[in-house]
This record gives sequence, C-alpha cells and structure tokens, in this order.
Amino acid sequence: MFQGAAALSIDAKGRLAIPARHRGALAAAADGQMVLTAHPHRCLLLYPEPAWAPIREKVLAAPSLQQQSALIKRLLVGFAREETLDSAGRLMVAPELREFAGFDKQVWLVGQGDHFEIWSDAGWRKQQEAIFALGDQLLPPGLEDLAL
Repeated sequence: MFQGAAALSIDAKGRLAIPARHRGALAAAADGQMVLTAHPHRCLLLYPEPAWAPIREKVLAAPSLQQQSALIKRLLVGFAREETLDSAGRLMVAPELREFAGFDKQVWLVGQGDHFEIWSDAGWRKQQEAIFALGDQLLPPGLEDLAL
C-alpha cells in the first residue's frame, strides 16, 4: 500500500527518484514496470503495471462515439507511458507529461493506496487549500461517520 506525501526533485533529464521506502513495494508489485499517465485534475498518476491493466481495459471498453468516453480515453490512455525504474530507483517523466502537469523542479509524490499521484508544487499547495476551504463540509457522502 502506498501512502504518505514526499517532496521530490526532477533532475535535468526529467527523472525523479522514487523514495527508498516505496521501491521494494513497487518491485514486488510490478518488478519495476510502471505506467505513468495524466489525470483530469492536472496531476500525473503512477501505477504499477498490474494495477493499471484493469483500469486501461475498462476505459478502452467504453464506447468511442460517446464524447465523455472518448475524452477520458484520450487523456488516460493517450498520455499513458510504460516506464521502468532504473537501477537507482529513478523514473523518467516524459516532457509532454511534465508540461501537462505544470512540473518545475519540485514535485510531490502522494500515495493513494494502489497508486501514486504526482503533483507540481503549485498544484499540491492548491489541493491543500481546497481541503482547508471545505471546513466542516470536508467529508463526502458515505464517510460522514469517519472518526479520526
């Protein structure tokens, strides 16, 4: 399970180093085979390949002539790139994905259970402000009784 947030730097070649605490789990889940794609909220999604496969199949099964289905296919499948962690645990982030997500030097790797979101620094700060702005209305239907 992937959880926690980590500030990471993208190097001059467009690579980011996955924190050591996650490398073992990624290796076990996918032998270093990852899929990196775009998310409608302007972040990137990083999945171990086996976790991505059923999502891809479900998206591809949607009717191509239905506008919303076609748009989500273009985003999720159209931007999807298979990447392999290198021997130093680094992941290449293609220029088109860096541009899509507005990446600069610093990004945030945010665990989401079976995958990660990767946010630009500005995008992650905006997400945090959105959380605070919800105040007492933070919990969505179904989680009203969540006790922390």
